[in-house]
Order: sequence, then C-alpha cells, then structure tokens
Amino acid sequence: MDLDRRLRRRLKLRHLDALVAVSQHGSMARAAAALSISQPAISKAITEMEGTLGVRLFDRTAQGVEPNLYGRALLKWALAAFDDVRQGVKEIEFLTDPSAGEVRVGGSEPMMAGFIPAIIERIHQAYPRISIQVRHVPPAIEQTRTLRDRDVDLVIGRLAVPFDADIKAEVLFHERAFVVGGPNNHWVGRKIVRLVDLMSEPWMLPPANTVIGNLTADAFHASGLEVPRASVDAGSMQLYSALMASGPYLSILPGSMLHFSAKRLSIKALPVDIPIALGPAGIVRLKNRAVSAAALAFIDCAREVAKSVPSGPQRTPRAQANQRSRRTR
Repeated sequence: MDLDRRLRRRLKLRHLDALVAVSQHGSMARAAAALSISQPAISKAITEMEGTLGVRLFDRTAQGVEPNLYGRALLKWALAAFDDVRQGVKEIEFLTDPSAGEVRVGGSEPMMAGFIPAIIERIHQAYPRISIQVRHVPPAIEQTRTLRDRDVDLVIGRLAVPFDADIKAEVLFHERAFVVGGPNNHWVGRKIVRLVDLMSEPWMLPPANTVIGNLTADAFHASGLEVPRASVDAGSMQLYSALMASGPYLSILPGSMLHFSAKRLSIKALPVDIPIALGPAGIVRLKNRAVSAAALAFIDCAREVAKSVPSGPQRTPRAQANQRSRRTR
C-alpha cells in the first residue's frame, strides 16, 4: 500500500483534532477536557498518528508537552486543513442563502479609514446579511503572517515587493499623497502653497521607522528640505482627523482617504506639490487557498469600488526596490 493510501486510511480528522488540542493546551489532560473526551482517547490518537508517520510529534517538558519539529510541521497543515473545511461549509451556507456568509478582512489603517468602508457599504447593498470581520494589519510582514495563520481571508493594503511564492497580490489602484489640514486651517483655500511655506507649521507625521515614514522623509528631501520636527509623532488616522478638525495641524495622507472620507473626517487637501509616489493599493491573499463565495463577492466589490479612485503616479516594483536600497546605504 503506498503512503498516500495508507495516510488516507489511517489518518483521520479526529487525529488532527487531537494534535491541535494538545498543541494549544500543552497537556493531554487539558486537551481531553477541552474536547470532552477521555485522556486515554487523546493519548491513543497521538500514538496512532506517530505510528502512522513513523516519528514522535511531541516532546515532554516540565510544564507538559509541546510539539517538536515534526509536530509543528504537521500542525501547520492540520490548521490549514480545518480552515479549508470551514471555508467549504461557509460556501455551502452562502450557496443555500446567497445573502449570508462571512468574510475576514485585514486592512491597514489608511484603508480602514477610507477604501474598506466603501467596499463594505457596497457589498451590503447586495448582500445585507454578510458578516464582515475587519482586523487591523499594519506592515507588510503582518499581512502575510495573518494570511498564513488563517486569521483573515484577505488583506487590503499597500502592496510591498517582492512577495513570497505562496502569496497572490492584485493591484487595485495607484494613488498620490496630499498635504491635508482641517477645514479651519488658515492654509486651506489658498490657490498656491509651497511645501517650504509649511515648514514651521505643526505637523503630524508617521514614525520615521515605518514605510510611510520613510516615504515622507524622501518627499521632503526631494524638495531640498529637511523633515520638519513632528508636533505629533503617530500613525493613527483617528488621531490625525480629531486634531485637524479644530487645530492648525497638517499631515500627509493618501488620496483614497480624501476621496472616500474627506467630509466625514473633516480634512481638506492643500494645493501642494509633494513628491510622494505611494506603492499600489490592492488585495493580498494566499495563492493555493480556497476562499468562500462571500470572500469572492467582497473581492469583486473591491474591484468595482477601486475604479472610482482618482489615479496617481505608478511606482514599479523596481522603483520601490531602488528606494529601499537607498535607505539602507
């Protein structure tokens, strides 16, 4: 009997369920209690798995047991298998009732402040009973980690390059950045404003060690200016909008936020030419992972909403790589 047939006959979902439970709880007894079965049943399931695979899956520690190299390898795929089964059940539910379903979306804060709400409004017009879970996922490394851990079905954010072979990235739009202020800012409404005119103003800037912080610094340097001292050093869009609503603060935000949320956030663009070419915004997901029909409907809505975003300059992967290289010199 070949290995594939032997595994299909001997390795059952209850074995993988026991593997996940023991890994999560750190002991056979706690795993048994969590699954409402006896401890001997858990021990038998683990022993049967180890006999089928020909390797031990757990090491004993002073605190209990923990998966070893082989156990961690199988655990990763066990979680993926359970997630795929869960996605299949969700798709069946969606097919029996197309107005229902569930989507788990990760997003960067700028996208959550503008683009993602517009997608949610659009999909709920067609499918009002779809449940959408949105999780804040800031940097690119977090995008891929949350996808691989099956915490989200897809991520909407700024696309970083290069992605690993198991990641699928789809560009939705390119956009430009704007210097923005609140409705009562004395610079708002002027026809001509130069970046150098704003150097002594109170700025809200992202942390310098972030991607957008580096891009902001590049913009000032490209204009022959030093980066102004930040009156507020933060990356929170809610903090930005709250302070700009009634104060003299300025910041730099992506055009999609202005397009979808300028009125709600009480922000207005200044006529400043600022040389920031943001990376493309898009969808990131796992290549070989089946997603639910509800998630596919969400992606279709994202594509439609993206068509309304005013186009900005495009940054190619080569340009982004060159920019990162300059920062490391």
